[in-house]
Parts: sequence; C-alpha cells; structure tokens
Amino acid sequence: MEEVDDKEFEDVNSESEGIVDEKEFEEAAVDTGGTDVTTRQRSQVYTATSDTLFQEAAKDTRTHSLSLEWVFGMNPTLPAFSLQDQHQLVVLYAGAHVGIVYNHTSNSQHTLQGHRHNITCTCASDNRRWIATADQGPNNTVIVWDSYSGIPVNTLFNCHPKRGVTAMAFSTDAKHLVTLSAEEVQSVCIWDWTSQTEEPLWRVELTSKCGFQDCILFNPADSTQLLSRSNTNVIFYTRALGTLQYFAMKLKKYSRETPGRFKIPDTFMNPNMADMSLSQSVFHCRNPHILTVTTAGNILVWDITPFLAADQSLHKEIFKIISLQKINITCIATTDSLIITGDTRGNITFYDEDFRYLMRYIDFKLDPIVSMSFSKECTKGFLGGCNLKTEPLVIRNIVVSTIRSFVHVNVQKGTAQILLYKDCEPLHAVTCHPQKPIVAIANEMGGLKLWDYNDKVLLYNKLFVTEKNIKCLTFDPRGLLLAVGTDTGTVHILDFSGQTETLQSLRCTQDSIHLISFSDDSMYLATADAGKAVTVFRWKKESSWALIGRYHSHYKPIKDLLFGLHPDSSLPRLLSLGMDRWLVEYDLENSTANELLILSTERVEQSAVPMCMAWYPSTTSEQFLLVASDQYKIKLFNSTTKMCRKTVLGPTYGSPIKKVFILPATEDVKANFRCMAFIIKDKVGLQILPLDGNPFKSNALVCHPAGVSAFACSHDGRFVFTAGESDCTVLSWETNLTALEAASALGGEDMLPFYSLLEGGREGKFYREMEDFFFYCQIHHQGIDAMERRQISTEIPLTEVPPLMRALAFFPTEREIEDMTNEVKYSKYAETGNYITKIDLEGFIKLYVNHRPAFGISSDEFAQAFRVLGDSDSDGQRVLQRHELLEFVRDRGENMTEEEVAECFTTLLGLDEEEEEEEEEGEEGKLSKREEFQSGSEDSEPTLECVIPEEISLETFTCDILGFPSSIAS
Repeated sequence: MEEVDDKEFEDVNSESEGIVDEKEFEEAAVDTGGTDVTTRQRSQVYTATSDTLFQEAAKDTRTHSLSLEWVFGMNPTLPAFSLQDQHQLVVLYAGAHVGIVYNHTSNSQHTLQGHRHNITCTCASDNRRWIATADQGPNNTVIVWDSYSGIPVNTLFNCHPKRGVTAMAFSTDAKHLVTLSAEEVQSVCIWDWTSQTEEPLWRVELTSKCGFQDCILFNPADSTQLLSRSNTNVIFYTRALGTLQYFAMKLKKYSRETPGRFKIPDTFMNPNMADMSLSQSVFHCRNPHILTVTTAGNILVWDITPFLAADQSLHKEIFKIISLQKINITCIATTDSLIITGDTRGNITFYDEDFRYLMRYIDFKLDPIVSMSFSKECTKGFLGGCNLKTEPLVIRNIVVSTIRSFVHVNVQKGTAQILLYKDCEPLHAVTCHPQKPIVAIANEMGGLKLWDYNDKVLLYNKLFVTEKNIKCLTFDPRGLLLAVGTDTGTVHILDFSGQTETLQSLRCTQDSIHLISFSDDSMYLATADAGKAVTVFRWKKESSWALIGRYHSHYKPIKDLLFGLHPDSSLPRLLSLGMDRWLVEYDLENSTANELLILSTERVEQSAVPMCMAWYPSTTSEQFLLVASDQYKIKLFNSTTKMCRKTVLGPTYGSPIKKVFILPATEDVKANFRCMAFIIKDKVGLQILPLDGNPFKSNALVCHPAGVSAFACSHDGRFVFTAGESDCTVLSWETNLTALEAASALGGEDMLPFYSLLEGGREGKFYREMEDFFFYCQIHHQGIDAMERRQISTEIPLTEVPPLMRALAFFPTEREIEDMTNEVKYSKYAETGNYITKIDLEGFIKLYVNHRPAFGISSDEFAQAFRVLGDSDSDGQRVLQRHELLEFVRDRGENMTEEEVAECFTTLLGLDEEEEEEEEEGEEGKLSKREEFQSGSEDSEPTLECVIPEEISLETFTCDILGFPSSIAS
C-alpha cells in the first residue's frame, strides 16, 4: 500500500485540478520538508494520470492462482459516482466486497480489492481523484484509493470497532474524511487521512434521540460544517467554535406564534408535521441553509445562522416550506448555482439558487431516482425553460442511480444512456456452457441472463413471470438444452440451439427443485427436490421428456446428484448423496415408466455429514468417487465396491467444502497436472491433484463475505464463477495453475508439508514421542519379553497402527480403523496386484495427519451433546442419568459389549491403578473392582455409586470421567 503524505497529496490534488505551477510545487516541498522530488516522481500515485488505470489494466499479467476478472451485477443499495466524463465515460460503484471502476467506453473494469466484508458505503472527492470504500463487521476497514492508478493510499483500521461505517464523505478540498458509525450509539469522526495519525481529528457521539443517521456530507462552501440525516432528524455539525458540536433539528408541532426569521405558511400548520419523513438533505449552494425533502414535492429550508452565533438559542428551530412540484421528490442535489431534483416518475428538474424553475427532463422514462452524481468536467451553456434569464450556467453531466439501473444523462444534449442494469434480487444459480464462453445466471425473481464472458456482452434476458425463484441451472453435455429448476417444482427445458425458447415444462412435485443433472449422453435428466426425493426423466424420440419415476430415497436433504458411466458397460449411472450419510445408486437400465428402482445403498460416513461429491480423475484402472464432508475430510470411494480407499485432510479455511468441480486438463501446464475448484461458506479456492493432505497444495480467497450460493467452471477451466446469494453479484475468477503450482512448491517437498502439521514440526517434542512410540510398536510386535536378537526395521505391521494412533491421543472407531487399514493395504493393488501389510514412519505420519480430527474436540460439541441427550435438573442445568449414559455408550454408534464398556470405564476411572495397589499390598481373596463391574449391572451398581454420580453434568463428564481440563466445560 503506497503512503501519501501531505505534500504529495497537495501536489497530486492540485495537479488533478490543473492549477499546479512551479512556485506551488516548491512551497509544498518546503511545507512538508520531507520527500525529495526524485522519490515523488517515482511514485505511481504521483505520476498517474486519468488514463493510467485502464492502460495498466490492459498490460496486467495474472500472478495469482485466482484473480478477480469481472463482476456481474452490483450492490443495488449503493449509488454510482461519475469519475470521468470527457474522453472516457467512467463510473464507480460497488459489488460484494469490491469497488468497481467501470469504463463504459471500453467496456472494461478495474476492481478495488481489500475488504473482508461487503462494502456498505462509498464516496468520491469533488475532483474525483480520491475514492473511499468502507465495510461493516469485525476488523472493518476504510480504504482510500487513488482513482487514477487504482492503488490504495491509506487504510483506517477499526475506526468504528463495534459495527463499522454506514456513511462517509470527503471535504471539498479532499483533505478530510468524515465517517458515521453503524452502531446503536452512533459516532461521527473527522479524519486527516493524508497523515499517519491513527486517531480522528474530531469525534462526537450522538444521542439515541437523534434517530439512526444514514447519510452525512460536508458543506461544499465551508468544510467546517456538516450535516447528517435520519428519517426523523436532520443534524447540523460545526467546528466554528473550536470543537465539533452538533444540533438536532427535529420537526415539531408549531403554532402561528412560533418565533423565527421565516413566516410559516398556513398550509404547513398541521398536527401531523412531526410524522414527516426527512428522506434527503443537502446544503444550499450559496446561502446558510439546509434543504430537506419532505412529502409531496415540498422542500423544507432550515436556517443554520442561529447555530453559528455566540448567543445562539438552541430552542429555536427556524425553517420555511417551499412547494416545488406535485410529484414526490426522491432525490435532491446542488452543484454550482443549481438545485436539481429527481422524483418518483424519473423526472430530473433544474432550479436556480432561488428555487426558480429552469427546465425538466421528462422524456427519459426512467425509474424512480435514488441519487445523482455530477461529472467533474463542466461546460457553460443555457438551460431552456420558463426562466427569462439569459446568463450562461455551469452545466455538468449526471450519472443517475435509479431503483433499477445506472443512467448517464448528457445535460447539454438532453440525452440519457443506460450504463448498467441493477440485479436487485438474490442469486441462487449459475452454470457454464460446455462448449462456448457463455455463463447463465438466474435470480430469485425468475430472471435469467446469458452472458458472453469473453466479450462481456449480454446475449439473452428472460423473465419467468409465473415460475419465479429459480434455484438451479444446468446445460446438457451437448450444449443444446438448458434446464431451469424453480421453487414451485417445475423444470423448464430451454432450446439453446435456436432462440432459447421453452421446449417443455416438467413437473411431478410441488417441492422446490434444487439440483439438476444430465447424463453424459443427454438421454437422462435427474432432479433432486426439497422433498428429499430424486426424479428421473428420459428423452423420447418424439422430442419430449418422459417420466421414469420419483423415489423418496433419503430421509434428510439431498446434497448432490451425479451422473456417471459404468466402468464395464459405459452405460449411464446415477447416484445421490444425502445429509443422512447414504450414497444411493439407481438402476436406470431396469427402471420402467413410473417405477424408478434402487440398485444399491451405502452409508459413507459415521458422524460426519457429506456435503458434495464428484468423479475423481484417476490414472489407474480404478474409478473413484470423491466425497467431501463437514469435518474437513475428503474421501475416495471405489465406484464399484463403494469401499473407502483414501481419506485426506481437506482445505481448512474456516468452513468445510460445499461444492467441488474437477477442472479439465489444459495445455498450459505439464501433463497429468489436474486441479479441483471448490467453494466453502464465503471463499473460492483451488486444490492440486492428486489429493494427499498437503496443505500447501490448496489456495482460497474471499469471494462473497455474506455467503456464496453456487459456482460453476468454464468448459476450458480458465474461469471459475461464484454467485453471492444476498449481494446480487456473480464474480468471474481467472485461474492460473502455474502460479498455484509455484506457490505449492514453497511449502517444501516430500515430507516437509506434513511435518508442519505436527505440533512443533520436525524438531518438536511431539515428533520425538511419535518416533519413540513407533519403534516401541516394533518391539511390541516382536514380543516384549523376547530374548532373541531383535530384527531392526523401518516398518511396523498394520495391526500395530490402531494402538499407535490411540497412544497419540487419536481414538478412531472400528470403521475408521478399517478404512485406515484398507487405505494402506490396497494402495498399490491396482498396479502390482499385491497387498501392503506394513507401513513406515513417513507413511504413518501421513495417515495420522489425514485421519485425525482436523480441529480436535471443542467444548461446544460437548455442550451440544448434553443439550440434545440430557434433561434439565432443578437448577436448569443439562444432566444425564447414569443408566442413560451406560445405555448410550453400549447401544448407540458402534455397539459395545458389557466387557468392552467395563474395560473403558475401568481405565477412565483409574480402577486398574487401584487394583495394582491392592495387589502390591498383598490383599487376597478380594474380588477386583473390574470383576465386580464385569459381573453384571446389579453387582456393579455399588461400584458405580462410588465413582459415578446418579446425575452427570457436563463438567462431571468432561473433567471427572474423561479427565479433560476444567476449562473445556466452561
């Protein structure tokens, strides 16, 4: 981030206005007394011009594995700002967590990336050289950018720590930036952002009586004055008396005798005056007045002179009302000597500084106007209208934000041009054409758009009037059909080969369709709905889809639906994966009309919840199915036997994988180099294949801070598209697999990445303990009491793996032990036909870091278990009864015998140690406590009463029984 000091700011700011000369340059250097001319000339900010940004963007070479290439859509609640208007038409707006500088002339974008949360407000200086963006949330930031180079020049960290910023503005000279917090008790801070200070120059807190302020701005004629507004209050701020003071101006019930400079018209004397909504407020362009829009086209004029006087009377609120027009005004702005309003009918009306009507644009047929931004370039001309004055006026073009679009208005020519349409609805679906550079995007209100993502051209726009809330999209493998799934249970099949008209609408359920998949030969179409059922259609020769059947195959929501090919016959096969942990395969070959058959079912997880699946590219004759779970694990299953053949640690970037795509092989990387794209809660990432648990083989970055709803990959693997549900945007990310491979190499080769996953690394205490345990297992296998010469080896048999895992505080279930054994045993069977029965230390380390829990056991998991399984005692604390605990341990999950339960509790409660002490003391004829426990529930009851209470709390279970620190139960 490039620093900007006062001197450089003054030079750059003056130069952008075209008034810098040699004398001013020298004076600025003397005032700040720091940076020399050579350093300043080398600065990219100082040397940038208005043409620099997009010239540099054209030469940009991608050096990251994922680079943001384009933003489709925008934040519909934020305005657009005019940055350039003369040679190029450039505007600023925001989408998701990035600011977007859009060049309409060249149809290109430059994105301003640096926020970790969605941008909540933006502003630009009067000379349009400086841009500020801000967000809300933990570790929120305000970033000031140079609009000429796109470089961030200053960042304010946590200037409002609790919530962030809801509004901000630059002063006229751009040296000060004011921020308005989004907290319940709001504060206003004025910053000298050109300096190195981390504290505001002025700060004031507002009382709750002021209402929630959502807009703030400086007085263009006097930077010591500001105003903010809420629906009920207008607040005036002044620094005239040396400190930042504010005065709340609230509408009250006035009588005729109300004192004030202005006479209040009789038409304004009514008891409902306090209920008026103060939607827009600005400073008058010349007089010490604040103009506030009220109802029915009226303007409320506040006189702020009393607040600037030394003997001010704060109980007096002086105002008058002016009726400008009959149409409701939605926006008001001032520029130069003009007052301009926008209304609910999209009209733009010009008044002079005395509120005399000049002219109105009524032919643009715009939507209701939200805001207006004036160009920095201006000309002198005449506005036609009723005014008899003939003096030329300063005329600036306008970028108008309406409720549906951004529009550029050329005031002198009297023309309007729509720059961008707003997507104001949440997005749930995105998909890519299998052969062409086309991406399809659908929103909650039934809008479907097709974009050429190479040329950034909108190809098709359709609105489903009766079937709204599109949930999913997919092209068939030939690219001739586009299937659209809706919230009403209808699937629309669009003919993409012709005019993209609807060929057929399929409906056999009223449940929402959230997954659609085509078979590889495009002969089958399958859907999964919110009713936890799978529906299959088949293409008939009569150019229509016929229903095969619908099967309620899961008892929890279906997470993924996948077509594939049988390894032997190459016939289509269909699988579904549910949150119930079942993988279901359907018998398409033997299914007939209205009868969908199940071929097999397999439980793929014990405690983890599967999230998605994909066909794994394999270099051997075996075909594997990749399944990712919510416990940050990725498993590979043999597609035929459904045996788990490999378990690896997946990407750990704060949340588990939601969806994966295997990128196609490309020519720009070495042979056999494949990659997997994935999304998690708020990030998109890439993972190098083959999967082995190496954490340096993956990379992810924030794509939609509020949550990513869907993603898709281009047919050539060059782009990844992510859709943000609530931020109404789709982001296009360009992939660079060469950069990903280079970044992976920085993590080290061979075992170095896996050593980094161990506590303390290769030189740590834990690794030395692991070595000791490993070689002790060799001794244990050969016999601890054996007297013959030991056989030195670097391997241990697979039978020693489970106790070694437990010695390292990882306690796998019997199924997990079976998965670990099969993983090693069959690791080379496809190539050699032989089983592997031993494992070395390096192989064991990989097995350990991939199979153990990614983040251990948290106190929240224990608390959740007691909330679900326990009952409330007299104090409201969740407890388990002793007999319930024994029943859960014995019968739930993997069943345990009475002997196994006895052994576990004997070990946990330290009963073995007591037996050893008794034996050492020589006590005989006494039944050991272990034997008492194993003798049956009746005989063991006295022993249990001694060591386990009747009611077991969370603290008792975690601390007294399991032996965890007391902090885990807090």
